[in-house]
Formats: sequence, structure tokens, C-alpha cells
Amino acid sequence: MNGIKKVINSFSRGEKILWLSSVTMIIAAFLIFDRGNYLALAASLLGTTSLIFNAKGNPFGQVLIIIFSLIYAYISYTYAYYGEMITYVGMTAPMAVISLVTWLRNPFKGNRSEVKVNKLSGKEIAFAAVLSVIVTIIFYFILKKFNTSNLVISTASVITSFFAAYLTFRRSAFFALAFMLNDVVLIVLWSLAAAEDPTYVSVIICFVAFLANDLYSFINWSRLQKKQAEK
Repeated sequence: MNGIKKVINSFSRGEKILWLSSVTMIIAAFLIFDRGNYLALAASLLGTTSLIFNAKGNPFGQVLIIIFSLIYAYISYTYAYYGEMITYVGMTAPMAVISLVTWLRNPFKGNRSEVKVNKLSGKEIAFAAVLSVIVTIIFYFILKKFNTSNLVISTASVITSFFAAYLTFRRSAFFALAFMLNDVVLIVLWSLAAAEDPTYVSVIICFVAFLANDLYSFINWSRLQKKQAEK
């Protein structure tokens, strides 16, 4: 009980408001547009909770991302978004495992609930961008073979997901900006699905909440980087 209280107290008032607002938005969207897909609701709540931990640089966020990835992959499979399914099972989940190990191995001054923020060189960021393009080209042909719905947008999701996953693994504050791009792509992707089946509106709202949380993650990681540099 004391452990849970300690975790809750580690979040600022603003962070608690952000989390509660995200959860409220997601539940409201579920009650209005869905009321049936409890798996999607669980995934959305897991996802937004993971992001508030990630915003703090807490490795527990990566544990939640692993679980979210597996559930979200199944949801994507139900709408023939094989790109999302393959991306999350074959890339996002494994990269989250690697990120978890890396974050745990690089705590800031021994504090395992706060990762040490890493400043990447321009060369490494360029390398990550090129690697993301190569991975995306490979995935494009795989997704095409599986007759993936909305192929072009699904492919765009791959490049933003991989770039974001790489930056997360390398503990760069810019991982949050990459995930924001991915959120925008996914909002478009699921909007197309919702045009045919309104129940998917709840998934759109989920990624709108993710977008707000990723914006905060970038702001807070920038603060962490500055604070850690001063210390």
C-alpha cells in the first residue's frame, strides 16, 4: 500500500490531471461509440497509463507498453491492419523489451524510477532516420503481400514507429516527438476505419489522448535533461 502511495505522490498535480483527463476521455468515447470492445478499452487505458510513466522517465512505462503492444496488435488484426499488427508484435514490443533493459541499466544517479537522458549526436539521428527508411521499405513489400488495408498510411506508421522506438531505446528526449508523428498517422488510419465502423472512434480518441501525453513527455524529458545536466 505504501508503495502505491509513493508512486502516486511521485506525480505532480498537472500530471495527475493529464492522466485523469486522458482516462476520462477514453472511457467517455468507449461509452458513446463502442460499449462492446472491452479489449480496446483495456488497451487504451494501459497505453495512456504507460505514457505518463514514460513522461517521468520511469521504466515501468515500458512494461505497460509491452502489454499494450500485444493487445493493440490483436485489435489491428481484427480490421486487417496487418501493418499495425506486424509492427507492434515484430517491432514495438521487442523494442520496448530492449528499452526496458536499457532504461534499467541507465538510472540517473542510482534512481531506478528515473532514467538518465541521453543526448544523441546528429550523426546518430541521421543513422536512425536512414535505418527507419530501410526497415520501412522492407515492411512495405511485406504489408503489400498481406493485402494490408490503407497500405500507404500503414507504411507511414511503420517508419514513425521504428524511428520512435529507436530513440526510446537510446533514451533521447526526441522519442516523444517521433511518437507524436506516429499518433497523427494513427489518428488518420483509424479515422478511415471509423468511417466504415463507428465503434473505432474510441480508438481515435485513444490516440488523441496519446498525442497530448507524448507532447508532455517531450516537454518533461527536456526538463529532465536540463536538470540532470545541472547536477
